[in-house]
Amino acid sequence: MIEDIKKRALHRTKIIEGQLRGIEKMIENEDYCVDIITLSLAVQKSLGSLNKLLVENHLRTHVSHMYEQGGDQREEAVAELVRIFELSNNRS
Repeated sequence: MIEDIKKRALHRTKIIEGQLRGIEKMIENEDYCVDIITLSLAVQKSLGSLNKLLVENHLRTHVSHMYEQGGDQREEAVAELVRIFELSNNRS
């Protein structure tokens, strides 16, 4: 993993972890639903940022290497990217 991306991804996971703990406390305290939903949506946005970092790392490392290999490796790289695209579009 690229060191800078790894550092940023780990930082993002710590933020998400804190946000999730916050949601848990808000539910336990029976806070106002809209406030809980607002934080939940912030977590989803944070997860999107984490996914972006992970995809960037994958593109810069694994995919570029697989693409350079050509043949089946190149096709596998394309299939992985299509799979990620499909997963991101099938989120509910």
